[in-house]
Amino acid sequence: MIGPMDHAAERIDLAAAFRWLARLDMHESVANHLSVAVSADGKQFLINPRGRHFGRVCASELLLLDARDSATLERPESPDRTAWYLHAHLHAALPRARCVMHVHSRYATALACLQDCTMYPVDMNTMRFFNRVAVDKEFAGMALSHDEGIRVARLLVGGTTVLLMVNHGVLVTGMSVAAAFDELYYFERAARTLLTCYGTGKPLRIVSDSVAAQTQRQWQDYGQLAVDHLDSIKAILDEEEPAYRR
Repeated sequence: MIGPMDHAAERIDLAAAFRWLARLDMHESVANHLSVAVSADGKQFLINPRGRHFGRVCASELLLLDARDSATLERPESPDRTAWYLHAHLHAALPRARCVMHVHSRYATALACLQDCTMYPVDMNTMRFFNRVAVDKEFAGMALSHDEGIRVARLLVGGTTVLLMVNHGVLVTGMSVAAAFDELYYFERAARTLLTCYGTGKPLRIVSDSVAAQTQRQWQDYGQLAVDHLDSIKAILDEEEPAYRR
């Protein structure tokens, strides 16, 4: 029998990510979803319960779902339908994508609404994503079918961890909660910088491909930044709102 605090480490990390994204104003009402796989094949995963604000998520209330369970949406405590159709297919198709985070954050979404949504390398944060962003150009409404989840999963085959979804938002994956959270955090920061530059009306100072590629490699070799990042967040939450661990 599975208890509410089995997979405690994953639950606590994911709850911390929810709480911090709320502080960063990267949530949207009680929508958007974060999930983390807890089985070797990725098909069993934790995700936020329907209707729960990011700023109130606690570790024990995360739903444990199985991507193979076709009756999931028929249960009283079923997840949000868009969460199921998207995250279940991603975890089933991409076992390497241990954590999946999908949000409609302000700057990433604004970038996704531009005709040219390229993440140009203009500073170190934007260079982190040089040649690493897949773009989903086929927005057709909310993810309310199995077909939509299957389609999005195909866009992430091959190791891509960032999907900019035009007219929609952003989705990132990672080998851990810490990795996915760090990726999402820096993508939002990069989008903010780029859009701030656009707001000046001045031409962008774009670095050469060689410099951008070198900086991107340096990011990859930077050590355990993502782990330190999430550990620091948990330390702050432990002092200020420890209920996230419950």
